[in-house]
Amino acid sequence: MGQPPPLRRDHDPASLRAGARRSKDGAQARRLLALAAVYEGASRSMAARIGGVTLQIVRDWVVRFNALGPEGLIDRKPPGSPPRLTDAHRAALAATIEAGPIPAIHGVERWRLLDLGQWLRQEFGVSVSKQTLSRELRAMGYRKLSARPRHHAQAEGAIDLFKRPSPPAWRRARDQGIEPAAVEIWFADEARVGQKNRITRRWAPRGSRPAAPQDQRTASTYIFGAVCPGEGKGAALVLPFCNSVAMSVHLAEISHMIAPGKHAVLLLDQAGWHLSDRVRVPANISLLPLPPKCPELNVMENVWQFMRDNWLSNRIFAAHDDIVDHCCHAWNKLVAQPWRIMSIGLRDWAHGF
Repeated sequence: MGQPPPLRRDHDPASLRAGARRSKDGAQARRLLALAAVYEGASRSMAARIGGVTLQIVRDWVVRFNALGPEGLIDRKPPGSPPRLTDAHRAALAATIEAGPIPAIHGVERWRLLDLGQWLRQEFGVSVSKQTLSRELRAMGYRKLSARPRHHAQAEGAIDLFKRPSPPAWRRARDQGIEPAAVEIWFADEARVGQKNRITRRWAPRGSRPAAPQDQRTASTYIFGAVCPGEGKGAALVLPFCNSVAMSVHLAEISHMIAPGKHAVLLLDQAGWHLSDRVRVPANISLLPLPPKCPELNVMENVWQFMRDNWLSNRIFAAHDDIVDHCCHAWNKLVAQPWRIMSIGLRDWAHGF
């Protein structure tokens, strides 16, 4: 058998025992006391009995102590296996996710973990489990989210062009002697609510498919709604028809909600009953049409989604009057929470001028 490795000479029993008393790590203190006994002339077998380990482990302690001193006797977390994905793999994976799949090449319309794992095997020869790939994607900042619908005929760059500062309607308001602080930004839209109602997501045991009631009758009505996110207020009417007459009545309702001495810029889509010559626009309102086929610019789309998800879906309406009552109740509940309107509706591009 070979000779046991000698202990380094820059320590002594007193320093090791003092270090054991100061140590907050029980394992390190036990190892220091075992090596202190070796410094005092005890055998390695005696040191093993003091430490409650075998001779081989005492030898390992000596090697670590000689290399790193007392700090080498502290247990450290093992490094584990190196990650399967390198920074180059992650950069390529991010670019692939951002670009999206090509159905004719990849055979899928959207990326799943299974598809991305197969792509990594084909491109780099790296095999990664779905669980590992999910952790990697989350660490990279990706989440599996519902896609926002976009009109197929939306003009390229129309949204960014509209978001540029100082839209013409706001400049016209300033030309009329109205200061920016006296301008209220409103958004308006209509939502159809009927007996053929929506079903929303709900909590249920994994692997099951929960049931929800759904009517097949067709009675319906319209909510003409508008909100001013900057002030946290809104104006709405529940009307049976969607036409220029109803729009004129709604504009009159919005006009009453505008603060005295202020002027409203009302952003709305280019529906025919919004911009018809038969629509009577109050003097304290300027209409600002949104770009065609860009509903995501209208805050009311988010308001309708919130109201449907929380108050108007997953229910059966007995008759038309029941629909009207629920629509009124839902809207009144919304305007009673001005902070909710602000949270849903405030936009930097609309309220930062």
